[in-house]
Amino acid sequence: MELRKFGHACVTLERDGRRLVVDPGGLTPEDAFAGADAVLVTHEHFDHFSGPKLAAALAANPALEVWTNAAVAAAFDGDPARVHVVGEGDTFTANGFEVRAYGRWHAEVHPDMPRVPNTGFLIDGALFHPGDALTVPDVPVRTLLLPIHGPWSRVADLIDWVREVKPVRAIGVHDGALNPVGLAMLANFLGDQGPAPTGAPYLHLAAGESQQL
Repeated sequence: MELRKFGHACVTLERDGRRLVVDPGGLTPEDAFAGADAVLVTHEHFDHFSGPKLAAALAANPALEVWTNAAVAAAFDGDPARVHVVGEGDTFTANGFEVRAYGRWHAEVHPDMPRVPNTGFLIDGALFHPGDALTVPDVPVRTLLLPIHGPWSRVADLIDWVREVKPVRAIGVHDGALNPVGLAMLANFLGDQGPAPTGAPYLHLAAGESQQL
């Protein structure tokens, strides 16, 4: 399976000629949809979900289908027959990929700010995209996509989360607001060789880079 990063929080997965897109938001280039017949959306925030982009992709590809939670589906002005609502514990097949949904809520930014629903996705029992939550799946995870920067995150929480999940590897995502200094600083903290080792090697991909998993 090949993982390719499309800026900030969006990635694609490709296996046996099939392609899956996760979290194509407002910061995602349109070519992320090329060749894809399935999209997963974790939550409604603009950097993970763009209604106009998703509607355009559905119009351009009659085979494309979307799986997401009820909040995103309600906010989407598109063909409801091709938008499937899923929630925690649900399992489904998306373009040949086996997916299980985990989690209910976005991480807290501040007690005064309402939390939105957030659904993480474990794909092929191997790769976990959490969206914007530090959900711990109840099964082993080979590749953990690690949201390394956001208004809700602390390095200490990220280190503890990786330690709890115990993945084989962690790959950084959710990095669109970081400059090279911030990326280097977080890479120093989030790997298995950091000052507080996580127990898992850490890899950061730039936009457009890929990794075989």
